[in-house]
Amino acid sequence: MPQETVLTNARVVLEDEVIAGTVVLRDGMIAALETGGVGRGEDMDGDYLVPGLVELHTDHLESHYSPRPGVVWESIAALQAHDAQVASSGITTVFDCLRLGSDEDDGFERGEMRAIADAIETAGAEDRLRASHLIHLRCEVSAGNVLDHFADFRGDSQVRLASLMDHAPGQRQFQTLDAYTLYYKKKRGLTDVEFERFIARRIEESNRYAAPHRRAIVDACTERGIAIASHDDATIEHVEESKAFGVRLAEFPTSMEAAKASHEAGMAVLMGAPNVVRGKSHSGNISAKALADAGVLDVLSSDYVPFSLIHAPFVLAEAGMVLAESIRLVTATPARAVGLDDRGRIEPGLRADLVRVRHRSGIPVVRSVWREGRRVA
Repeated sequence: MPQETVLTNARVVLEDEVIAGTVVLRDGMIAALETGGVGRGEDMDGDYLVPGLVELHTDHLESHYSPRPGVVWESIAALQAHDAQVASSGITTVFDCLRLGSDEDDGFERGEMRAIADAIETAGAEDRLRASHLIHLRCEVSAGNVLDHFADFRGDSQVRLASLMDHAPGQRQFQTLDAYTLYYKKKRGLTDVEFERFIARRIEESNRYAAPHRRAIVDACTERGIAIASHDDATIEHVEESKAFGVRLAEFPTSMEAAKASHEAGMAVLMGAPNVVRGKSHSGNISAKALADAGVLDVLSSDYVPFSLIHAPFVLAEAGMVLAESIRLVTATPARAVGLDDRGRIEPGLRADLVRVRHRSGIPVVRSVWREGRRVA
């Protein structure tokens, strides 16, 4: 017998419009979309039905794996805690970010990220997870050990996205020393002398490693069909380099100039949903709302707060953006950016990943979540 679920009396958020309708789920797929209500099924009571959210960049798993300095949690237990929060926020596909390359006193040892990736694979095989989990490798190209870490993922089919990062002072996110001082000196409690040595070392490492490591990772990803993301592009020169590398996703551009150039070059411009909810960047860079107003915002990411991914589209809608357009930032566009053409939209023949959301004003409420037709939250 086919497994069928009928969701009726809903405001169904399609890619370009919102309709009053009914969605029929059968054997994990969207079987039918009908206008109006029907006399059977589960009454959505006028709530929104949106596609399952697609999260491309979240560091949230790290906070469960290492909840305090010096504390490492059991990886599957950490993953399940992360997964529960992700799914209850309406995220049905999540790219878990794993950090590759680290400073000698900050980051993870070689093998730790590989062990987490193994835990993701094991937990999925054992049906422990509510959301679909894939891997996003965050590659710190200025770190001397990044290629060693990257080698641990050779042949891993879970890896579908890799980003090229350089967090050295004077680069990308930290073009001014003021921002770098705030983020690193105060965070680490360094003295003036220690901080000067730290800066000198990071600049030297960036000059030595960034260009060859960037090229090597791009070549490996291109060969394996892994989507490539730039990170914190700030200038036209950065964007031109990304374009030459075949970058598909421009993560967190730090200037309007870079965001516009990336968008015009056909890259999907990604910004943080927390930036939308807070109304500003936590690191003092350009606001996501400014990019939305300029028509160059394509994708939102929850980054460090999973619930922000469902919250931010409604913030944008209350500010004047059409709801179907703001929901597209967290569903159809991110799915397309990484080649997941089987999800992100409510259409017959696609995966039955759906979220029931109640929103009258203010903060939305996620009431139900289905992944491949199965209720998971």
